[in-house]
Amino acid sequence: MKKYQPVIGMEVHAQLKTKSKMFCGCQNGFGLEKEANINICPVCTAQPGSLPVINEEAVKMVIKTGLALDCKIAEDSFFERKNYFYPDLPKGYQISQYQKPLCYEGYLEVMVNNRHAEPFGLAPGWLVSASRDETLKQVQGDGMGENLRKIRIRRIHLEEDTGKLLHQKEASYSLVDFNRAGVPLMELVTEPDIQSGEEAREFCQELQLILRYLGVSEAEMENGQMRCEVNISLRESGFEKKELGTKVEIKNLNSFRVVKRAIEHEAKRQAEVLKRGEKVIQETRGWDDNRGVTFSQRIKEEAHDYRYFPEPDLPPLRSLNDRKLLLLAEIPELPQAKRLRLTGEYSLPENDTEAFAQNKELGEYFEEVCSELTRTEHETRKFNEAELKKLYKLAANYLITEIPRAADKLKAYDYELRGKITPENFAEFTVIVFKGIVSSSGAQILLEEMFKTGIDPTHVIETKNLAQVGDVVALGTVIDEIIEKNPQPVEDYKKGKEASLQFLVGQVMKKTGGKANPQVVMEILKRKLC
Repeated sequence: MKKYQPVIGMEVHAQLKTKSKMFCGCQNGFGLEKEANINICPVCTAQPGSLPVINEEAVKMVIKTGLALDCKIAEDSFFERKNYFYPDLPKGYQISQYQKPLCYEGYLEVMVNNRHAEPFGLAPGWLVSASRDETLKQVQGDGMGENLRKIRIRRIHLEEDTGKLLHQKEASYSLVDFNRAGVPLMELVTEPDIQSGEEAREFCQELQLILRYLGVSEAEMENGQMRCEVNISLRESGFEKKELGTKVEIKNLNSFRVVKRAIEHEAKRQAEVLKRGEKVIQETRGWDDNRGVTFSQRIKEEAHDYRYFPEPDLPPLRSLNDRKLLLLAEIPELPQAKRLRLTGEYSLPENDTEAFAQNKELGEYFEEVCSELTRTEHETRKFNEAELKKLYKLAANYLITEIPRAADKLKAYDYELRGKITPENFAEFTVIVFKGIVSSSGAQILLEEMFKTGIDPTHVIETKNLAQVGDVVALGTVIDEIIEKNPQPVEDYKKGKEASLQFLVGQVMKKTGGKANPQVVMEILKRKLC
């Protein structure tokens, strides 16, 4: 029986974060306006005699994205008319680019995992191994099959968005909202290098993150600011097979989860068609999320069906490479570089670096806290390297786990952190926890109070009486009382039952209202019971 491999390419559209639309001066509301048809004018509604003007900022944003993705930049380019009729397209054509995209021949590296085989029940080893695929390179790590795959980018071009149809449920007509018509839209097309739904999801997520780092798009999928389309075909397994199968496009995938699910379903569907001896039809399909299936929409158009020709009302774009050096200087540290630097500089584990890469603002705040920690003096000396590593990890733990918890409890948002707690105060808080001045439960109370009031931790500890009791004499009296009241656990510990010691520590903590230092309590108990 024949086995098949999926071959996948992506088309990703992202609305650009410009102040105005692509070819007119209307405000760019991304089609999210609460009232229909308020950000419109004669240009974006295609009134006779109106003429478009190129938004220079949108051109810069696309070139900057291309540079971040190692693309070549066209020396010159021009806009074209893509002709097709649909009610949300006011001109009867879309101003786009076909022959000369602004950017081409780039790539994006994403992490792939060879441990998960045959998710579609297709060919064994359907995911190409690193040794057989030049687009893969092994990443230093656990040696369990994690690789960076280079997904090649064929082109990135610029066009205008369409309007939005509002279908009336209880009527036989639809309404059109042109607020979104003319919003700058960047389209990125990959080569068919993707080999699984999981890999496609990783690609889209990493691209979204890069767009946000660059500041060119919010790329919110749920709001339509980023839209993903999949081109998928199957070919017979075996590396000697070069022929691609018939391509099917899946449109309007509105979440990363849906991208993955749609690919997995469509790969199975095509495999079943081929196994029955039938042919896969080249078509455009939609996705039904409730049923978890793709469905036929229309026969796929080819490029010549759109009758592209140069836009006569817009001048060509010249000397685009002259902007290259200036735009390169505007590109910040990108997510993958940040992950590698955080790992090396702060010795953080992968989960922590990923959290700070995904949340750029939180990552920047963490580094400000670390900068304060390197300046924090401890008994007239600075922390040594080993201590600093522990402090960095401790700060990361509280930022990633406890700050969202405190924000949720106080019905606030974790992005308000900087306005509530200064990096200096958070660094002080980290040192306080590190030195055992407050217990773990006391640290949670302390952090919540700091988040709520903005007061420095030392002042909160004094006013809330949160300091741990570490005085040996004071604790000794309490411990003697606990030993006297719990003869059986004491006897059990002496017989070798370590759990009994933990019980006794818990009783002391209860007696002191959680203020006793558990490490000191344990040491005193061991000494008294030996």
